Amino acid sequence: MTKMTNSMSAGGLTRRQIIEGGMALTAATGLTGLPVFAEDKYPSKDIHVIAPFPPGSGADIFVRYFAENTRPFLGGTIIVENKVGASGNLAVNQVARATPDGYTILIFSPSGIAGNMAMFKNPGYDAATAFEVLGSVARLPFTVSVSIKSPHKTMADLIAAVKAKGANASYGTTAPTGQVAGAMMKKFLNLSIVEVPYRTAADSVNDLDAGAVDYMMYDPIFAIPRHREGKIRVLAVSSKERMSTAPDIPTMHESGVPGVDVVGWWGLIVPAGVPEPIKEQLSEAFLKMARKPETKEWLAKFGTDSWVIGRAQSQKQMLQEIKNWAEFVKIANIEPKG
Repeated sequence: MTKMTNSMSAGGLTRRQIIEGGMALTAATGLTGLPVFAEDKYPSKDIHVIAPFPPGSGADIFVRYFAENTRPFLGGTIIVENKVGASGNLAVNQVARATPDGYTILIFSPSGIAGNMAMFKNPGYDAATAFEVLGSVARLPFTVSVSIKSPHKTMADLIAAVKAKGANASYGTTAPTGQVAGAMMKKFLNLSIVEVPYRTAADSVNDLDAGAVDYMMYDPIFAIPRHREGKIRVLAVSSKERMSTAPDIPTMHESGVPGVDVVGWWGLIVPAGVPEPIKEQLSEAFLKMARKPETKEWLAKFGTDSWVIGRAQSQKQMLQEIKNWAEFVKIANIEPKG
């Protein structure tokens, strides 16, 4: 029989060293026998923000501003990718189906996502379960806008004119919030007016200027700067209360269309299932950007009110919007798209 000694041939290790090493490994792996790897610090690679808007559009400028100004609080590189189509559904579905690792996110309107649940028979996602909203930055109603050449200076002027034109009158829309506000106006005033959908606000400018449509339901990002520059005339906004950043513009509610209170808002959205530490890091960075005085001043240029709420309240608001929009679409008598 060969006598066992403390000297072992395996790499020159002693028996004690092998036993102690095995004990240390077992403790480190929690008795699983699996190796332990240090997790990469987030973000360890590029973060992709999916933008549902055409490059260079007003809404695209918003996405890029928020992304770029969140980056210093988050670190790493943020890349904005434009995915346009189906009233934002192409971009929204891309994020819904993305790996929930915090590297594919959406800076968009949670109210728009909720709205598409009611505006489409099959949007491709369930807003209540597919996403988490990590914070908000701004709220914005849509506008009733006419050409600067238009003889209509007030909502009363416009309403009288489109009533007189009957079925020959028309208005344009570019997004769900404008569609709903416009349809409510049509229903509440019993108008025979025809809706003309446009892919983007920019696509409608020539028609509005030429009088091919009587008015447009523009978002304030597009409309307010042009109103201030004297390029178009904003007659009213779709919120029940006036905007703090454009207090001179009356509401539809106070201008002959009572009951209209349709307001969009912007936030940071991730697919459901992102790890809690990453969600907290993203939320904290985004809200720091949103609370900066410079952000509030920048928003004011576009007639957009700062509106900053945290994760829990943002998610609660998203769920409420799903109910709100189901009611909006019903009131406006809008048939969901196939």
